Formats: sequence, C-alpha cells, structure tokens
Amino acid sequence: MTAPGRFYQVSHLDELEAESIFVMREVVAEMERPVLLFSGGKDSIVMLRLAQKAFAPANIPFPVMHVDTGHNFPEVLDYRDQRVAELGLHLVVASVPDALAAGTVRESGDGMRNRIQTPVLLDAVEKHRFDALFGGARRDEEKAR
Repeated sequence: MTAPGRFYQVSHLDELEAESIFVMREVVAEMERPVLLFSGGKDSIVMLRLAQKAFAPANIPFPVMHVDTGHNFPEVLDYRDQRVAELGLHLVVASVPDALAAGTVRESGDGMRNRIQTPVLLDAVEKHRFDALFGGARRDEEKAR
C-alpha cells in the first residue's frame, strides 16, 4: 500500500515514450497506409524501437522507407537491411541516384543532396500512396529538417 500523499511518478523519458507509442497506435488506427522513415541513423533507430514496443507482441503493421542519397556508409545500409530482415518488415527505398539518372532531380554544384531528397521522398509517398509518415528528430535540431 502506498503511504498517504505518495503516488507513482513517471519519468519524463517514460512519459515521452508513452506519448510516442500512443501517437503511433492512433495513426495506425486512423490511417490506411502509414510508413516509417528509416535511414539507419540514431533517430530512426529509436523510432523503429518505439514501433516495436507499440505493437508488441505483433509485428509492426507498416513498412519502412529509406530515402537513399547514395552517400551512405555501407555499414549503415547493412544495418538497415539486417534490422528490416530481423523484424520481417517491407523496405521501400527511394533512391536519389535513380532520380538523378532519370533526370527527375538535378544535383547542385556543391554536391549536397539534402534539397533533392525532398522531391524523391514526395515521389515515393505518391507512388506507394502513403498517407502518414513517421519520422524522428531531436527537439534541439533545426526545425526545417
């Protein structure tokens, strides 16, 4: 029995995790074709783990999508493919190099591909008819990301 005036406290991190899981479950309940953006980076790894927790013991009920810039470390792609296989997920790859080759986007002179990832992402969303996208970003990051 809890002493009078004492109550269970949830840590801030546990509260954020619970809120994230709630949002994922609500989106899956309301939308037809959600997808999780997954690059293999730390933010998307956390999002994938949250999806596991949200739907356990069942499988994650949506695919993951990677917008491949063509500038990824091979180890990151290996990790991405390993996690997708372990979890039995469907992987959609939206390829910036393929879009460059097809002429649907053009690379800037500085070699940066950040700006041309957006049209590649939007094309893939339209092609696969995704109606909700899960993505992770840290609160301290620049908001345009």
